Order: sequence, then structure tokens, then C-alpha cells
Amino acid sequence: MHIEKATLYFPVEIWPLSSGFFYKMTSMTAEIKNRVTFYIDGFNFYYGIRRARKSDPVWGNFYWIDMVKFCESFLGDGQELVKVVYFTASPMTPAKNSRQSAFLNANKLLNGNRFEVIRGKYMDKPFECPNCAYTIHKPEEKKTDVNISVRMIEDCITDSTDSLSLVSADTDLIPPLEVIRRNFPDKKIKVYFPPSNFSRDINDYMLTNLKSKPKLLIKNQRRFSEAIMTDAVSKDGTTFTIPQKWKDRRVV
Repeated sequence: MHIEKATLYFPVEIWPLSSGFFYKMTSMTAEIKNRVTFYIDGFNFYYGIRRARKSDPVWGNFYWIDMVKFCESFLGDGQELVKVVYFTASPMTPAKNSRQSAFLNANKLLNGNRFEVIRGKYMDKPFECPNCAYTIHKPEEKKTDVNISVRMIEDCITDSTDSLSLVSADTDLIPPLEVIRRNFPDKKIKVYFPPSNFSRDINDYMLTNLKSKPKLLIKNQRRFSEAIMTDAVSKDGTTFTIPQKWKDRRVV
């Protein structure tokens, strides 16, 4: 792991002279920590947990987690978490929107500027049955992959981070990873596949080009458990509580 060092000077010795005092400057070396930013594909992440719950009900415990605490658990020595950027869209169903808002607001209340939400939007997309020609409309999330791509590249341009950790299995995100690899070779890239999600294309890209194997979050149940928030998150007179539906899904 690359850790930069900076030399800082302090007047730590005072020598008396006939004309006054002479301050001898000595130096000490301080470590500048590697700045890490997590970019969470909220759609991939949330629905990955939902699919994992079908085979193992304990995953129902992990809808209500502190995303900053969860991401910090993956950091190594000499690293610090700058920010978790969570990309999502507001659900079109009022009940789903209410649950998502409680989760996002609780995380924002706990973590302040270290948790940022960037929103896309849902749009109705028509699907026609090939057999009966009956058309249904299904909401589809838009702009998330573009928002993630733009933000990762922007953070590299502005030198806002040293390491980028992408939590997604969306193959549309390979092009921005390649742009970063080519144009910002000093930036470190890691990929985490959300529970129940896997992309062979991303896996092969990371192994071939960055000699890095994506981590499977399905194998990190302990980290999810340790990041569960209290049922009521309160600060400065504001409180957000776990949605009752999520609370009912818990396995004790």
C-alpha cells in the first residue's frame, strides 16, 4: 500500500546566544493517509440483499445499516475513509420511498458530510409480451451508471481521493474504470460485488488489467452485522427510525 510522507518542521530547541535566542528547527516525519472513497450502486446493493434474503433469512437484518461504518471495516492500515457516495433513485411507490428516505436520512444524520446521496430517477418503461402482445409498464432506474461514472472521474480530476472503491456489478461501469486506469495510474481501484451479484466481465477486467480480484460482499456477513444501526437514530433533536416492515424481517 502506498503511503505518502511529509516532513514537518517545529522549533523544538532554543539555544541562548549573546544577541538573543536561536531556534533550532528539527523535523519529524508524518504519514499522510491514503484517502478512500466508496461509490455505492444503491440499486445493486439493496436488491442484492433482497435476493440473498430468499436463501438465507438473516440477510433481512441488513437493510438498516450504517454505510460509513460498513465501508470503514474494509480499510487497511494507513487508509482513511473520505466519503461514501450513495447513488440511487426515489422509488415511485410511497411506502418504498418512505423506507428508503428513513435509511438515507439516518445515515446522513449519523455521518454528516461523509455520506452523500446522488439521485437518478425512475421512469416507466413499457414491456410487451411476445405471445399475447399485452403491454405492461415497469419502473426502471435511470442515470445511476452515468452519475457513478462522472463522479468517479471528477474525483480523480480534482484529486479528491487516492483510492476508489466501487460497489456494483454493473458492466456499464467498465468504461469509466478503464478511463481512470489509463489517465490516473496512481489512483487505486477496488471493486466489491453486492450480495447475490456477480459480473464475469468486471471480474475478468479487474484481474487482467489491475491484477485485483473483486471482493464478494456475500462472504462478509459479519461486517454487515457489526454495522447495523440502532432502531432509532437520534442526533440534535432529530430522530429516524427503522421502517416497521424491515424490523419485522429481522431474524433473532
